[in-house]
Amino acid sequence: MVDITYKTFSLRKAIAMARVETSSLETVQAVLDGTVPKGNVFEFARAATLLAIKKTSDIIPDCHPLPVEYAAVSYNTDGLAIEITVEVHTIYKTGVEVEAMHGASVAALVIYDMLKPIDKKVEIGTIKLCSKTGGKSGNPTVVSPEEIKSAVVVCSDSVSRGDKQDTSGRLLLRLLEEQGLSEIGYSVVTDDIDAIQSTLREAQAAGVRLLIFIGGTGLSNRDVTPEAVLPFITKEIPGIAETARQYGQQMIKTAMLSRVIAGFANDMLVMTFPGSPNAVREFMQVLFPHLWHVFHVKDAGGH
Repeated sequence: MVDITYKTFSLRKAIAMARVETSSLETVQAVLDGTVPKGNVFEFARAATLLAIKKTSDIIPDCHPLPVEYAAVSYNTDGLAIEITVEVHTIYKTGVEVEAMHGASVAALVIYDMLKPIDKKVEIGTIKLCSKTGGKSGNPTVVSPEEIKSAVVVCSDSVSRGDKQDTSGRLLLRLLEEQGLSEIGYSVVTDDIDAIQSTLREAQAAGVRLLIFIGGTGLSNRDVTPEAVLPFITKEIPGIAETARQYGQQMIKTAMLSRVIAGFANDMLVMTFPGSPNAVREFMQVLFPHLWHVFHVKDAGGH
């Protein structure tokens, strides 16, 4: 199965359609009138569809079990055809496209089975996904990352002295590039309030729109990144830090001790990340690409 450990919960929806082709208007009318010998075609198919949606992971080997928050089945006749539409919702880490298509295909099969005694030429036609929303692929692009000048600043006494190599900062550079950023500055400073604030001022003067500090968000005496950054924040965005901490606690409970903050320093979004590579990877996973929306809102004047 595909690893969804580091994916995040979001509302995901999918709509699928299946089409059953009959050979006569009499067959379609029998369905509408409820006179098919085997019983009420639409109700049997509806019940089977709901069961199929819930059991998708039992049938399709690579599908993850997931909570089904909503499922609906509707029918439409189009000449000699019966169209089945299935809609499924979930709040989970992965989508429900296969669940919707599985439900539609089973509905079509049930209708086929119930109509074959009265229509020897009935057949199942198209089965397709009509739409899906939610998750990263469902987010509209509201801003082009290529337009955002950014910078990464590693706050670490040991890296600054050359006692150890920087892995977290280099990792963040790569992950930001994967998001589409191309102009990314990089620097290392000591765990010192004046040094951190000087770097922040330089970034503002250079027109940086996204500035990320890595490290110094813990509880030791030398962890001063939040204290250095907070005086510059003109509009705090608590939800960024809350989301990151909540997500981190699903992996390790001590993530609640992180003192990360985020917000705008005038027109520059400033975020503080923990210093560990795992935390950097988790923050990027949970915050992007949704985070790009803040620039759309900011540049649009809040409208």
